Amino acid sequence: MPRQPELHVVDDPAAAVGELLAERARRGGSIVLTGGSTPGKAYERAAALEPDWSKVELWWGDERCVPPDDERSNFRLAQGTLLDRLGEQPDAVHRIRGELEPADAAGEYDHDLDGVALDLLLLGLGPDGHVASLFPGSPQLGIEDRLVTSGPSGLEPWVDRVTLTMPALRAAREIVFLVTGEGKADAVGRAFGAEITAETPASLVLVTSSPVKVFLDRPAASKLESA
Repeated sequence: MPRQPELHVVDDPAAAVGELLAERARRGGSIVLTGGSTPGKAYERAAALEPDWSKVELWWGDERCVPPDDERSNFRLAQGTLLDRLGEQPDAVHRIRGELEPADAAGEYDHDLDGVALDLLLLGLGPDGHVASLFPGSPQLGIEDRLVTSGPSGLEPWVDRVTLTMPALRAAREIVFLVTGEGKADAVGRAFGAEITAETPASLVLVTSSPVKVFLDRPAASKLESA
């Protein structure tokens, strides 16, 4: 059965998610990061609140197939907004090696994730309803027999992606979405306020037994009836 998401409409959702990440860092476990400017603000907040991440193993939900120092890299974003600001580094940082051939990077990450329990998964939401790098209409969206896959992008930047599959996303013990801005309002309404459909990949994440929390600002939540 689909999971009813727990909606949090707040003035500063990035700060709220930063507090949640800091709390998780204190407890320890596996945290899965995402890309984007809004998560970057959450990472800055988390590092300020809790500079000791030595109990944490870091993973990524997806990555652009670029070197780690490329400005499009999700790893580079986390390095500048989180890792470089910590007093104590994570116990392990499991980077998706975007500089490899996409299929090779996906295979390596799939192997690394085998048997790993992901405690907290942070996700964004694309204006087209995509989640991680699972885009509407992409073959990667239907993959059920692997934890990680690769494929082309559904929007800019037009570089191949490596991404966790839908089964891997759903298996996380706690799932958190962070979405801001009026430009995401339609996607929010489809993902969290309408039927579950592959046309809105983020809605498929709700078919899980894990708790799902969605942190939104008011513009992003404007198309939800409960907002």
